[in-house]
Amino acid sequence: MNILETVGINNYIMLSALLFCIGAFGLLYRRNAIIMFMSIEIMLNAVNLLLVAFSSYHEDPSGQVFVFFTMAVAAAEVAVGLAILVSVFRNIGNIDIDNLKNLKG
Repeated sequence: MNILETVGINNYIMLSALLFCIGAFGLLYRRNAIIMFMSIEIMLNAVNLLLVAFSSYHEDPSGQVFVFFTMAVAAAEVAVGLAILVSVFRNIGNIDIDNLKNLKG
């Protein structure tokens, strides 16, 4: 018996929508750059959960393969983003998004 038959696709959709909304709320209302990166990761994981659920529902592994590529892009995004944040923290002393407006040329 498939776990998707036990739990149901609707529960996966609701969980994914909830995770995406939490991530969007964190991205829009928090001013800390680390929290913003974490919110983006939550949103990407919500999409990955939905891709895997639909891939399992339709018995097509292409959605799961696409999740691997999405995770690789997310890992690269975090590595570059954290490197930029470390550089900004060394120059300014904090990572508040409002203070980054002073970096305009």
